[in-house]
Amino acid sequence: MVKKWDAIVIGAGVIGLSLAIELNKQGLRVLVVEKGEPGREASWAAGGMLVDSPAETQPALRELATASARMYPEFVHELEDESRLKIDLRSVGTIVLSQNPDATQACPLPRPLAELEPDLQNSDGGAQRFSALFLKERCVDPRDVTAAALAAARHRDVDFSSGDEVLGVEVADGKVSGVLTNKTRFAAGVAVNCAGAWAGQIAPHTFPTRPVKGQMVCVVMPEKEMVRHVVRAPEVYLIPRSDGRMVIGATAEEAGFDKRTVPETIQKLRQAAIDLVPRLAEARILEAWAGLRPGTPDGLPILGATPTPGYFVATGHFRDGILLAPLTAKLIGQVITGERPEFDLGPFEAARFQD
Repeated sequence: MVKKWDAIVIGAGVIGLSLAIELNKQGLRVLVVEKGEPGREASWAAGGMLVDSPAETQPALRELATASARMYPEFVHELEDESRLKIDLRSVGTIVLSQNPDATQACPLPRPLAELEPDLQNSDGGAQRFSALFLKERCVDPRDVTAAALAAARHRDVDFSSGDEVLGVEVADGKVSGVLTNKTRFAAGVAVNCAGAWAGQIAPHTFPTRPVKGQMVCVVMPEKEMVRHVVRAPEVYLIPRSDGRMVIGATAEEAGFDKRTVPETIQKLRQAAIDLVPRLAEARILEAWAGLRPGTPDGLPILGATPTPGYFVATGHFRDGILLAPLTAKLIGQVITGERPEFDLGPFEAARFQD
């Protein structure tokens, strides 16, 4: 007997994993098909800033970003509970260094910058170039999230097939019948394209996703709590982790599917961080990497049903995949099971790119 699933999720990044868990909660038998190693593409490479501020979020996304950010503590709690893994979720807040003096009026600092981040304030020619504002944002280690989501999905008996590249979604009698990979076929009446930057390569529909390369570097701070807040400046952002690491990022490059790091670019990021916090010159470099964010022509994700019954899509989240994972899973789960989604997905439908 050929095994059959209720739903096949294409792609095992944070979006695909979160959706697989959600569909499992709804009682569906789920298979996740991943061309490589689960959680090792854009999700693994992300910084993990849960940005939902109006100034940095497209108007169409603001409501979703705020709602998903509010879901995060419970989302993390559930993943930790089911996976027995710890997720580094920090709620210290974000300091934004802006060249717009008026920006500080809406979000003033709770205390003087010299108290919040002494090493940042003391940087010669660094923070003094900017006005500073404070945002009550969280940040999370995306690698923790994906590892926990993978473990939680497996704990729930979600099936996985790794190293399988999906070539197309198969259709029979006008509706989804399964997916075709480079190795085999899998049968299911529902398929969801969560393939990130690769989503547009899967037949029968072409989604205008493209890879946007981001290079990053991770260092060990000289002192564990030397920088406590996320710091965003025009040229660089700094994301401290609870264990004393700091992620420094990130570029945005149109470089196709090239994931190679460029030493000169990594050094430029490191120097921009040192310009803000001179003591980072003492920081030891742990690793440097590049990831491919799934971009779209209008910068908005592609969410919802396709013209083919049983075929759905959740991709194109660009910089917001980590942030939007819990809400995306909930909304797409509602669409698949026939419920009315809590938010209007009209602005995010794939049909907006069709002539």
